[in-house]
Amino acid sequence: MFKHPDVLWLNTNTYFKRFNLPIIKYLSRQVSIGQWEYEQNQDEGCSLEGAIALLDDYLTMVKKPVHLIGHSTAGVLGLLYARKYPEKIKSLTLLGVGVNPSKDWVEYYYNLRKNFPCRREIILTRLSHHLFHYQNHYYQKAFLNILDKALLYSLSPHSLYETPNITKGGIDKPLMVCGSSEDAIISPQDMEQWQPYLKKEDYLCLINQSSHFFHYLSPQCVGQQILKFLNATSDDILKSELDKKILDLGRY
Repeated sequence: MFKHPDVLWLNTNTYFKRFNLPIIKYLSRQVSIGQWEYEQNQDEGCSLEGAIALLDDYLTMVKKPVHLIGHSTAGVLGLLYARKYPEKIKSLTLLGVGVNPSKDWVEYYYNLRKNFPCRREIILTRLSHHLFHYQNHYYQKAFLNILDKALLYSLSPHSLYETPNITKGGIDKPLMVCGSSEDAIISPQDMEQWQPYLKKEDYLCLINQSSHFFHYLSPQCVGQQILKFLNATSDDILKSELDKKILDLGRY
């Protein structure tokens, strides 16, 4: 019989899915985790509301509250969903989402386009460095190709002509917010400004990384922080299992 997961990882861009796999694999050794993916084609209009509706269709079938995890735009989707349907989640983990949720890597790209009138390839090269922090020329070319496609299929509502506003603040359920100590997209200052919006049980942490995709480069470190958070917010059965497994993981 199929068992629905306790933890659900959100993905909103098929070209970034590969960068979530190391940490999902790490977490899967400790908890029951699944992936929910939103796919958008080039003919569709960008709609966070539409994605929220589709996510709700799935979680209605799950018939139990889950722990949501999302990075960047996927995290924003999780935040908006948690605000609208708090009864359907147990907790929310945001990776690379600043206190202003509308600020993401796509907005950063369009700001570069506006402020630096140069070839698109140069802009994408600079963006690639900030997202993945690779210096190797071979990797840079590969990432340029990924970013070129990812921009076409991004759920982000940003464009050259519009910068939407999403209300600052957290949610009623337990919230974890995690960022990178040297992220050029979502700075440590952006992360620290979460403090006034956090409840007593919420959790804010910074990982010692210089990449926006810090969970890809440091899956064990970020995964350990997530497990600690889930341990503090889970029911007694899952908490007991996590307690036993965390003792064997070591400290970071």
